[in-house]
Amino acid sequence: MLSNLWWARIFVLSFLASLLCTPLMRILSGKLRILDTPNERKIHTFPTPLLGGLAIYAAFFIAVVYNFDFSKEMKGVAIGGTLVLLVGLVDDIRELPATVKLLGQLLAVSVLVWYGVRLSFLPNNLWGDIGEVILTTIWVVGITNALNYIDGMDGLATGCAAIFALFLSIVALQTGQQYLGYLSIALLGGCLGFLPYNFKLRRPASIFLGDAGSTFLGFTLASLAVMNDWAKNEPVKALSAPVLIMGVLIYDMIYTTIFRIATKKVSTVKEWLDYTGKDHLHHRLNAIGLNKKQTVLFIYLINICLGIGAIVLRPARTIDAVMLIFQAVVIVFLISILERLSTQGASE
Repeated sequence: MLSNLWWARIFVLSFLASLLCTPLMRILSGKLRILDTPNERKIHTFPTPLLGGLAIYAAFFIAVVYNFDFSKEMKGVAIGGTLVLLVGLVDDIRELPATVKLLGQLLAVSVLVWYGVRLSFLPNNLWGDIGEVILTTIWVVGITNALNYIDGMDGLATGCAAIFALFLSIVALQTGQQYLGYLSIALLGGCLGFLPYNFKLRRPASIFLGDAGSTFLGFTLASLAVMNDWAKNEPVKALSAPVLIMGVLIYDMIYTTIFRIATKKVSTVKEWLDYTGKDHLHHRLNAIGLNKKQTVLFIYLINICLGIGAIVLRPARTIDAVMLIFQAVVIVFLISILERLSTQGASE
């Protein structure tokens, strides 16, 4: 197991690499004219550099290579994450159809599965294997896109990713999972090194993650959650941890999907993939009166609240895991009620 000092070195290296690489990516993005231009569905008001995700990726890569200790599963996460990053980078430069991006993500998931990164809780037979691959695909693709979808306010996706990585790091420390630990801590350092440029209290962000960054973070975090193997023979506890840590993403994806289908804004998978709108959690909170900074901080606090539940699971019983999931559902349900009441009050 890595010593605490070694973990600190990985974190500091990743943090400093991201902190130093981000200004360089901002300059490069400006020179290459890879910018996010404002339009009617975006809330920023001036063209902003888009290559921030490359700074986090570079920091993560440097920290991983510095440690130079690889498992088979790690290689799958690294290769799959790189594929997703490259597809996202092409999309940042020249917008790709949603179906092409989805195919790229499915290819990356196939790499994960090939290297042994998949959910493992169903019976050890053909149908169990098929079921695990399908569920792994749904989980990884879902989280990848969910993090991309919430990348709509300064600091939101990066800060959420940092919180997720922090709780995964804590779980790794609790359970002695070496590879999960140093990948999570490297990702945490990269996000925190980028955050000062992406989330400023008094000024707009000077650089964005871009699709390359948000999808890379989502894919990597989802993959690390699958690597998590800290509750053997207790599948409910094992599945509860990632669901709690990334509960906000799951809630937002489910809510917007149901809302869009119910209001007949989408009726096919292709329409769902192509649809863009201001109906995500951060948009709704902003609409009921929170300003952008308050919205981001509010969502941070929800993530922390749910993540705490994940780190108390290890000594818990299965029924405790079920109750924590139920508590998380109650929390997001209350948020939905408050949103509705606030919206109704504003319209009267």
